[in-house]
Amino acid sequence: MTPWSGGWVSERATCVLAPNPGPMTLDGTNTYVLAEPGGNLAVVVDPGPDDPDHLARVAATAEAGGRTVGLVLLTHSHLDHSGGARALAERVGAPVRAADPALCRAAEPLTAGDLDAGIDRLGGLELVVVPTPGHSADSVCFVLPGDGALLTGDTVLGRGTSVIASPDGRLGDYLSSLRDLAEVVRSRGLHELLPGHGPVRTDPGAVVAAYSQHRLERLEQVRAAVAAGASTAMEVVETVYADVDRSLWAAAEQSVRAQLDYLLGREP
Repeated sequence: MTPWSGGWVSERATCVLAPNPGPMTLDGTNTYVLAEPGGNLAVVVDPGPDDPDHLARVAATAEAGGRTVGLVLLTHSHLDHSGGARALAERVGAPVRAADPALCRAAEPLTAGDLDAGIDRLGGLELVVVPTPGHSADSVCFVLPGDGALLTGDTVLGRGTSVIASPDGRLGDYLSSLRDLAEVVRSRGLHELLPGHGPVRTDPGAVVAAYSQHRLERLEQVRAAVAAGASTAMEVVETVYADVDRSLWAAAEQSVRAQLDYLLGREP
């Protein structure tokens, strides 16, 4: 498998890969610098961890050619995406926006639709917010219409599958979000998926469909494990995820808890 190293990914997007590889982060967190061609403003999506060297590279990429950073955006609150937001914002003098008000800095929380900061504020760059709770309660994705691209955070990854981070994440929400993303990809004719981890994908419709199918198959496996006598999330993991590396079992247990809550009607 060829390691993902980031770099230029589309006309309006460059990926600066954070140096935090691991079982859950794959090659590292993908920090995206977005800018309209010829524009004088840049937008940073998911600054990544609070790593001074990484944030310096992000700032240098964003400010190349005399641009200034007009906005920092977060797909969700997990620290491998949001940990460096405050430090980067202070460095470049930009506001921070996220679905969670606690993460915002000098700006309002994100809501569905076009970024209400306005196209002029973003240097001509158009972005559309798509709420996608499930991986976490505050997860959002961003459509980049000019490139036919979808920035997905941890809702959909470049390889492998996403964890439903129970108790914050909920399977019912996640399945609904995948249906919403499938419609967004179809209706807007999107052809590129820019994930929070792993390589860029050029088959977003197929990827989202495979994610939905995988979740439904796992759900049936969990249902069968419970029917066979598994009484705890870890007992389900030992059966359903027996062929998965044990280093990932803790994350699998989180997802199983979310699946059990869904099956047993315990989701709020």
